[in-house]
Amino acid sequence: MIIDKEQIASQNQNNLDQHNLRFNFTANSLIQKGVDVDSIIKKVSDFQVAIPSWALGAGGTRFGRFSFYGEPGTLEQKIEDVGLIHALTQSAGAISLHIPWDVPEDAAKIKSLTKSLGLQFDAMNSNTFQDQPDQEHSYKYGSLCSTDDNARQQAIQHNIDVIKLGEQLGSKSLTVWLADGSSFPGQNNFQTVLKNTQDSIKQIYAELPEDWKLFIEYKPYEPYFYSTVIQDWGTSFMLANECGPKAYTLVDLGHHLPNTNIEQIVATLMLKGKLGGFHFNDSKYGDDDLTVGSIKPYSLFLIFNELVYGMENNPQNPYPAWMIDASHNLKDPLEDLMQSLEAINSAYAKALLVDQEALREAQRNHDVTLCQEILQEAYLTDVRPLLEKARVLNGGAINPLQAYRQMDVRNKLVDERGKHSMATGL
Repeated sequence: MIIDKEQIASQNQNNLDQHNLRFNFTANSLIQKGVDVDSIIKKVSDFQVAIPSWALGAGGTRFGRFSFYGEPGTLEQKIEDVGLIHALTQSAGAISLHIPWDVPEDAAKIKSLTKSLGLQFDAMNSNTFQDQPDQEHSYKYGSLCSTDDNARQQAIQHNIDVIKLGEQLGSKSLTVWLADGSSFPGQNNFQTVLKNTQDSIKQIYAELPEDWKLFIEYKPYEPYFYSTVIQDWGTSFMLANECGPKAYTLVDLGHHLPNTNIEQIVATLMLKGKLGGFHFNDSKYGDDDLTVGSIKPYSLFLIFNELVYGMENNPQNPYPAWMIDASHNLKDPLEDLMQSLEAINSAYAKALLVDQEALREAQRNHDVTLCQEILQEAYLTDVRPLLEKARVLNGGAINPLQAYRQMDVRNKLVDERGKHSMATGL
């Protein structure tokens, strides 16, 4: 299913007058405060977040999985679903593939389809956290960290194969997330598995094309609960430095212990020029993979405040790769992803409203109260009319979720694909 601009324009017609009233009020209020509204709209318009191929179907828990019907049963259908989201939001201009869940049979054909929908390929994601049916050596006791040389070389080769596939598709980066770890004291020698991991990642890094980046993800626990080999940003940072200038740390919002100060991690990595990528989601307890902004929206804003500062003041750090990494156990995945995109763009726009010069002056004067007031002033601003304007200027929907429902997209997908189609992957 493809949504064309005429359909979106028709949907917008019913909302245009109200949008103009809201936008004019908000824009005039901000202009009176000296805000460059056009600059913020331009930055929001240009901001693109990748959608992962595994997030387009139902997720699940240890206890069950409940389908949403009409799930994308092929890679082509997954790409078409991202195209639907991007047509409505104009902020999901890339797709990130997980291999071997989504290996294209014809890379050239898949690349052509993606381009026709205004999309490109973001980071490639390798999978050494589960055994595949035709796999010779098991990852039950580790992959890149394994003390079994055969399993380790198999995992290294898989990552190299993913790089080669990414080259065919036009991707420019590889994300490595390891489930490697242990559940019991004494199960692993910490130094041995870390050295093995370091050696394995350096071998993968050596195969990167010159214009590629390597993103090293970290996670404190799960699926193993005593230790994970790359458990925190410091270990990822260390491994990236060992590899070289094309290796970076990737931050996933769910991959931290409770109450971790993620914005400080972001600031540190950008200062050191090593923040390569960012995975958005939200959580109450751990790696819950909930809709972005649904639990801790103010924390998201504070993180974006550091991201905006870093993008403006840390030229040593490359422009980060953005992606949503969520699981949809209850909601329609496409609706959930659109809600996440709205939350991300909202936090970004609010961070752009922060008067950084006034904030620095208040910090120099140790005026703690004023520092908080400056941040709260930006956070409490209703930026939704600015996001609407950015979408309209790009040909998107004023209200993507409303348009999605009024066009009855999910039922049309069910008609096309059948009620019991199931997405590949998780």
